[in-house]
Amino acid sequence: MSVLHDGIGSDAMNDNTANDNTTNPEKPNDSNGSIIPETMHAWQVRDQPGNIDDDPLEWVEKPVPQPGPGDALIRVLACGVCRTDLHVSEGDLPVHREHVTPGHEVVGEIVAVGPDAGIDVFGNRFEARVGERVGAAWLRHTCNECEFCHSGKENLCQHSLYNGWDANGGYAQYMVAPIEYLYSLEPLLGGGEGKGKGKGDGDDGTPYSLETVAPLLCAGIIGFRALKRTGLLDGISFDGLNLEAARDAIAERLGHKPVLGLYGFGGSAHITAQVALALGMRVHVLTRGKNAQRLALKLGCAFADDAYEMPPEPLDAAIIFAPVGAIVLPALEALRPGGVLSLAGIHMSDVPTLNYEKHLFHEKEIRSVESNTRQDGREFLAFAAAHHIKVDEHPYPLDQAQQALKDLKAGAFTGAAVLLP
Repeated sequence: MSVLHDGIGSDAMNDNTANDNTTNPEKPNDSNGSIIPETMHAWQVRDQPGNIDDDPLEWVEKPVPQPGPGDALIRVLACGVCRTDLHVSEGDLPVHREHVTPGHEVVGEIVAVGPDAGIDVFGNRFEARVGERVGAAWLRHTCNECEFCHSGKENLCQHSLYNGWDANGGYAQYMVAPIEYLYSLEPLLGGGEGKGKGKGDGDDGTPYSLETVAPLLCAGIIGFRALKRTGLLDGISFDGLNLEAARDAIAERLGHKPVLGLYGFGGSAHITAQVALALGMRVHVLTRGKNAQRLALKLGCAFADDAYEMPPEPLDAAIIFAPVGAIVLPALEALRPGGVLSLAGIHMSDVPTLNYEKHLFHEKEIRSVESNTRQDGREFLAFAAAHHIKVDEHPYPLDQAQQALKDLKAGAFTGAAVLLP
C-alpha cells in the first residue's frame, strides 16, 4: 500500500481534533500544481452562539490546517447548509468547541494526507490519493472499541465526534478530516474527469454536480437512516439492490403498498421522498410551505397539505423532519395500528402531553434517530449512484453562509442551500 504524504507532517496530538489550527510548514502543491496557501477564509461562531439574525458567525482569515496521522487535508469544493448548522450557530446544541467552523455536507478534493492514510471505504481499499474527490459528513470519529461500535451501532458510540461541532467543518476553504470517515464521491461525480467540477446533473445514471452531491452527505444519509428506523426497509439488502424485487418484498411483508408520511419538506425530506418513491411507497407530505408542497407533488408524492392536517389514508409509518415537537401528536394520530413514527432531527422543541389511547395505543411506536453509521452512508450513496436523485439545490457564495442560514430559518427556499467557494 502506498501512502502519499506531500511533505506534510503533524506534531499535534493524535485525537482527530487537535490538528486543525496549525500552519503548513512546507507549502506543498495540490493536485493542480498550485501552492497550498498558508492562510484561508472561514466562518466561525463568535464567542457565544446566538440568534442567526444577530450574526453569530464571523468571517475570518486563519491558518490552513494540516493533517495529522490518518487525516486528509481537503480543499472544499462545495458544502451543503444543514439545519444542524443553524442549531450549532444559534446554541440549540451545546458548545463542543469554541469558535467552531460549521459545515458537514462537504464535497472536497484531497490535497494532502498525513501518515497511516489507507483505509477501507465503499468496501474497497481507498488509499486517499491526492486529487481524489471525497465527502466529509456529520460523523467524524467513533472509538471502535465499545459495545455499540462492535455491534454495528457506532452511531450510538458515547465517544463519537462530529464535523462542524466537535471539529472545524466545511464553511471554509480547507478542512481536515479523518480519512476513515470519508466517502469516495467519484462514483457520483463521474470518475476522474473534470477534477474539482461536477460534470452535470441529468437523467438516471448520469453524474451529479458538486452542488447536488453536497446535500446527500447529511440530508440524504440522515433521511435514509430515518427511513430505515421506520421499519419499512427491514429485510432489504442494499448490496446490489434490485428495485423491483425490493418493492415486491416490502409490499408482500405489509400486505399492501406501503404508505409513508413526511412532516416537513426541506433538504432532507425531499431526498428521502425520492428514495421511498423508488422503493414503491405512496408518499404523503405534510408541511406548511406552499412552495414545498408544490415541490412534493412535482417529485411524485401523492398528497401535500399543512402539517397539522390528516393525510387522506392511514400511514404505515411517518418521519418528522421539522424540529417542532407539537407535530408529534397529529403524526401519531395519522398512523395505522402498529405504525412507527421516526424523528429525524438532532434537536426538537418539547413534545406536548400525549394521550395514551389517542396517540400511542394499538402498538404505535416512536423512534428517534441519532446520527448514522458509516454503513448507512455507504448504502445510501451507492443507492444514489445507481438511482438518480433530483436535488433541489440553491447555491450561495461561501462568504454568504450566514445569509444562507438566515434564509433557511425563514423558509426562503425549498430543497437545500449549498455554499460554493
